Amino acid sequence: MLHVPPKAGPLRRVILTERTPRVGLDRQGIETAAAIHWNLVAAPLVELSLRRGEGRLAQDGPLVVETGRHTGRSAQDKFIVRDATTEDNVWWGKTNKAMDPAAFANLKADFLAAAAAKDTLFVQDLYGGSQPEHRVNVRVITELAWHSLFIRTMLVRPEPGELAGFDPEYTIIDLPSFVADPARHGCRSETVIAVNFTEKLILIGGTRYAGEMKKSVFGLLNYLLPVAGIMPMHCSANIGPDGDTAVFFGLSGTGKTTLSADASRTLIGDDEHGWSDEAVFNFEGGCYAKMIRLSAEAEPEIFATTKRFGTVLENVVMDEATRALDLDDATLAENSRAAYPIDFIPNASAKNLGPVPRNIVFLTADAYGVLPPISRLTPDQAMYHFLSGYTARVAGTEIGVTEPEATFSTCFGAPFMPRHPSVYGNLLKERIAKGGVTCWLVNTGWTGGKYGVGQRMPIKATRALLNAALDGSLNQASFRTDPNFGFAVPTAVAGVDSAILDPRATWADKADYDATAARLVDQFVENFAQFADHVDEGVRQSAPQRQQAVSA
Repeated sequence: MLHVPPKAGPLRRVILTERTPRVGLDRQGIETAAAIHWNLVAAPLVELSLRRGEGRLAQDGPLVVETGRHTGRSAQDKFIVRDATTEDNVWWGKTNKAMDPAAFANLKADFLAAAAAKDTLFVQDLYGGSQPEHRVNVRVITELAWHSLFIRTMLVRPEPGELAGFDPEYTIIDLPSFVADPARHGCRSETVIAVNFTEKLILIGGTRYAGEMKKSVFGLLNYLLPVAGIMPMHCSANIGPDGDTAVFFGLSGTGKTTLSADASRTLIGDDEHGWSDEAVFNFEGGCYAKMIRLSAEAEPEIFATTKRFGTVLENVVMDEATRALDLDDATLAENSRAAYPIDFIPNASAKNLGPVPRNIVFLTADAYGVLPPISRLTPDQAMYHFLSGYTARVAGTEIGVTEPEATFSTCFGAPFMPRHPSVYGNLLKERIAKGGVTCWLVNTGWTGGKYGVGQRMPIKATRALLNAALDGSLNQASFRTDPNFGFAVPTAVAGVDSAILDPRATWADKADYDATAARLVDQFVENFAQFADHVDEGVRQSAPQRQQAVSA
């Protein structure tokens, strides 16, 4: 049966399908003569993307697109409307920048006018969240077919029978062609991401980077769920053969996607989850994996998605003649990405959820080469490192970065956390205590020296250590106390070269290690000062301690 949205009006040309909802675009204030494509699935969206010149097919079937000058998120161009709803509930500052309601009103008026003037619009009605009791209904309106395919891939897709009665709670309007005016719209540049929690509306303009839509939904859930006692997490998650769930926190490049895509465990999801009383549930229905230098040997499950129709590849270079992909070529972006449905991973969970976790893993790519490859944390230490959110950028990844550079992103996802970090930290600590969860810190970064001297931690060693942690056998090992950070470090693990378990022993220059470790300790302490008044004494006492120089 075909459903015509009410108040369609004489101007609107709706392309009717069984996926057309009863609630039309009048809910968003859009009256337009555009052809409106409702809830198209992958095949027609790929066809339209090709016909409209938005992308090209690679030899094995994925859609390859380019995002132009924006190859990642525009963090400095994101704003939250500061009004009575958000004034006392948002952690205002460098991460959550305020937009005046009057400026948003101008932006909204101009967005609606720009959307109404398009000759074609694409609409997807989707869920943010896989657990029905805690999900939100999100309508995403885009001007690009491939953006519609991307967000359909990344969020949770309703069953066809659910679409006719779909009632959107929140709306995202995504117009890459929109040019913002800082003077009129209260923003920083011609690019803008504006979030209005009161009006339940998110406006994204001036960027073709599709990840802005995905992360906007994540930010929305991070705002809503803590009120209900649900812990939102920037993490991947999987389930072992005995039904044990593990979650992996980490910033980009630390290995969340790689380490969760384990053939011996069932994947719940690779990036965004909630932790309720009953389950760990995926916020999404797809994965968004880094492609640069991806190899079939190290990551076979993810590599296989690059040869599937329905995968969207962003900024991946391919041969013009053969359409063969070159995943090692960073000409277009170091941050090349693939978006694919989660069921492209053979061992993915059918329901996108699993039991509450037994283990929590914090991933860091320590380019200083100071942290051990794995450490066991107390609950207080876990909260300290969760609020710290440490990783390190390496030399050469950004202009002016010539040495490893510490990065602290609270809760391992500061750009997506609207509320004060203590809200998320206290939720995590409560849930760790309630569930008797074991917490681990895993360094996927460097060993034998800092970046440029040492080498990347072998992924086989990381996987072996993780397997031992998750199956419980690592708890039976002997441990030493790390002199700098105070956490427990195993001294021997079956199948792993014991030499890498003590980072200082791997350095040729022990004095250089001591000096580097001291600098990193100081950076941790300096960063954590902002949270000291919001945590209890046990967490404050979990801070690392600068050591006296030790002779080689």
